[in-house]
Amino acid sequence: MQSLPGVYESVKKNGQKYYRSSITYDGRHISLGSFESSILAHNGYLLAKKIISSPQLTIYDYEDHMCLAFDKWVVLMNYRDHHYYFSTPIYMHKNYFSYFISYTEELIFDIQDLFYYANHKIHKRKGYYFVNDYGMQVNIMSRYGVKNHSVLGRDHRFVDGDIHNLRYDNIQVINPYYGVILERSLVAPIYKSTLNIHGNYVIGRYKDSATAAIAYNKAIDYLHKNGIIQKDFPKNYIADMNQETYAAIYKKVKISNKILDLKKSSTN
Repeated sequence: MQSLPGVYESVKKNGQKYYRSSITYDGRHISLGSFESSILAHNGYLLAKKIISSPQLTIYDYEDHMCLAFDKWVVLMNYRDHHYYFSTPIYMHKNYFSYFISYTEELIFDIQDLFYYANHKIHKRKGYYFVNDYGMQVNIMSRYGVKNHSVLGRDHRFVDGDIHNLRYDNIQVINPYYGVILERSLVAPIYKSTLNIHGNYVIGRYKDSATAAIAYNKAIDYLHKNGIIQKDFPKNYIADMNQETYAAIYKKVKISNKILDLKKSSTN
């Protein structure tokens, strides 16, 4: 039953009452969330009315004591200014959009990712951003070819130094492969391939990253074949390389004696 304007009483499964608030604006019915009391729900409704009628209000005018959740604040402002409704806290700009993790944390994306993040809520845990996709937690950096093992500054970097700028031209993948590290050299870059089996073992050093990645795969195959490891290590996929070229490099590439001489006593 409706009480105050914009407020609807509901009942939880345990019989406890709570109150929902919503507003209709420009033909769109927008949920404002759930509240413990009808007064709080009504206050949320009144604030929503103020937002849609006050173009001078901006995203950055939000304060943490307000009666609307910040994501609802963003949703309303984006719909007010651009007439696009998203359930996630997105605010559109001309050639990019902002996704607000909180009112103090704003991520920037290229407009081509708009549909994806309009349908995937971003979560943050221990400094990492991820979405739930097909029942799996997916690190959003994987959309740029950045692996989960990737180390910032070594395997990838942000061109302008801003980790919140997630536009494609701001993310540079230095090394896309497992077990491969770029070593600086005065003459030419050298790629070191390593594998951690109760400690780091150097597989070898190679002139290019693809060869180092294939050497890593070959070392894993060798160790599996000889019963030295049982763990399923992730293997490298070499994009833009056909099977014949891969097989030729795989056959030719050498791996270190430290790998070849490992005994079964070192199994994990």
